[in-house]
Amino acid sequence: MLFDSPSTFGRAFRILSFGESHGPAVGVVMDGVKPGLPFDLEEIQKELDRRRPGQSDLVTPRSEGDRVQVLSGVFEGKTTGHPIALVVFNENQKSGDYKAIADLFRPGHADLTYDRKYGLRDPRGGGRSSGRETLARVAAGAWAKQQLAALGITIRGFNREIAGIEGKRIDWAFVEKNPLRVADPDLFEAQKSAVEDARGEGDSVGGVAEIWIEGLPMGLGDPTFAKLDGLLAYAMMSIGAVKGVEIGSGFASSRKRGSENNDPLTPEGPQKNDSGGTLGGISTGAPIVVRLAVKPTSSISHAQKTITKDGEAAEISTKGRHDPCIAPRIVPVAESMAALVIYDTYLTQQELREGTLKVAEEWDWDAISRLLGA
Repeated sequence: MLFDSPSTFGRAFRILSFGESHGPAVGVVMDGVKPGLPFDLEEIQKELDRRRPGQSDLVTPRSEGDRVQVLSGVFEGKTTGHPIALVVFNENQKSGDYKAIADLFRPGHADLTYDRKYGLRDPRGGGRSSGRETLARVAAGAWAKQQLAALGITIRGFNREIAGIEGKRIDWAFVEKNPLRVADPDLFEAQKSAVEDARGEGDSVGGVAEIWIEGLPMGLGDPTFAKLDGLLAYAMMSIGAVKGVEIGSGFASSRKRGSENNDPLTPEGPQKNDSGGTLGGISTGAPIVVRLAVKPTSSISHAQKTITKDGEAAEISTKGRHDPCIAPRIVPVAESMAALVIYDTYLTQQELREGTLKVAEEWDWDAISRLLGA
């Protein structure tokens, strides 16, 4: 099972996410962790710091330290083999910001569908549907990242596009030095201006995030309903602001001939990587590149048409502290979801054929990465 409930994810490595935006805390329970593994809480904190609000004037000014605490599953710096519970207590809720719209459904949000499904909803910041829930994913993903790094697998990301302005090159050193997490220094000012213009007009913009998974062995993923690219697409689409996913050449492949789209194989490795690092849903060892379409933030101060809980026509203008562009904070979330998928499929493969996964070192993976524009 990929999930046993709407709040769980994974098979061999399972997580349970809990908490609401304006509740006491948000957290995650990780299960399937072997005993005796070193547990580095500060590494998890570093990833949470990348996701947290208030980092610049281009994201929400909500001020949260997001300091993570361990409630169970760790003793004297080592995992015990029992469920690990991580929690971050909310400190800067301003629930009063939502009183004026408690009986209104915000366009673009889950207000209407949650109300119709459950018969009630938490209007304070979206409750369970809030982007703050992603904190749990990042905490668990940070742990998975550490385990993958020990296997030589790295996951990193950036924003390829902001407000329709697409970067042309990748400077990895620049990504974490700018508040938009874009990779093209030449276009940063134009992208930044687009976000600032939207914010000044009480509006928002979207973007395209790009996640790179490198150092993979061959053999991850399972046929039919547990294909690696399918699991990655599912994981990315579970992020609230993501409205589209493509892997490898993605939609561009529909406009090519087979002779153009197929990746010729040589003794040195694939000559290109339009397949996106998977064949038949199983990893080839080539880098996997996943792109995510991130919609504009739904909470805007523009007046918009809506309805009340009773179905009457109304107008709404959302106040509060919101991101004019959520894409910068999506990057660490998407990296974490990728890490959860890859670590889970690695453990699943170990259960099937332990010790069989090794990177084909005779292939020039650095050269393959350069073909993709690294």
